[in-house]
Amino acid sequence: MSEVREALQAVRDRVARAARVVGRDPGEIQLLLAVKTLPAERVREAIAAGAHLLGHNRAQELTATAPDLADLPHEMHFIGRLQSNKAGKVVPLVSCVQSVDGLALAERLDRLAGREGRELEVFVQVNTSGEGTKAGVAPEDAVALAVAVAALPNLRLRGLMTIGARSDDVDVVRACYERLAMLRDEVGASGAPGTAGARELSMGMSGDLEVAVAAGATMVRVGTAVFGARPTG
Repeated sequence: MSEVREALQAVRDRVARAARVVGRDPGEIQLLLAVKTLPAERVREAIAAGAHLLGHNRAQELTATAPDLADLPHEMHFIGRLQSNKAGKVVPLVSCVQSVDGLALAERLDRLAGREGRELEVFVQVNTSGEGTKAGVAPEDAVALAVAVAALPNLRLRGLMTIGARSDDVDVVRACYERLAMLRDEVGASGAPGTAGARELSMGMSGDLEVAVAAGATMVRVGTAVFGARPTG
């Protein structure tokens, strides 16, 4: 068994154990591999090991590696900060943008998807930790933004995304994820067009996925646990 395949299985086992602890079906939770900084051959190895759902943080890396992955079955999401002027390069290469943090970006994505005659899936990113280093709409503005995004004709709102607090205090991290789950419920309860199916919660990474699963995550984004530490710049 290759190192990547072994690490991938170990993460799946962690997700399954975390789900069972809180009485959830592990099948409810998708595993997304964050592939930033990785060369195409390393990503191909992960796909060969059984990974299907991948996520890129950087538009430049996405456009550089996409041609080398085109022959392999996979689904690509964009999970990092997306500048409006780079959206045109990203949209043709992904099925979902998880980092929508403002209406201007959402409207840009809507126009681009419309030009392609397709529906683009999106998550609204919420800064539940309040940390200045993290992107995302403020929690108090999240429901209004989600409702506005859901109304755009060429976007499909899947749910909300967040990055947990950078803290060793599990309670602080848990609070971020529980806040996102409450906001998701508020979006659904709004009754606004396009919000009924927006039930997904993309939250949790290598170091805190158990906390996220306990709080209701339907998708965890894991990189380090499979590929090892990578540059943060």
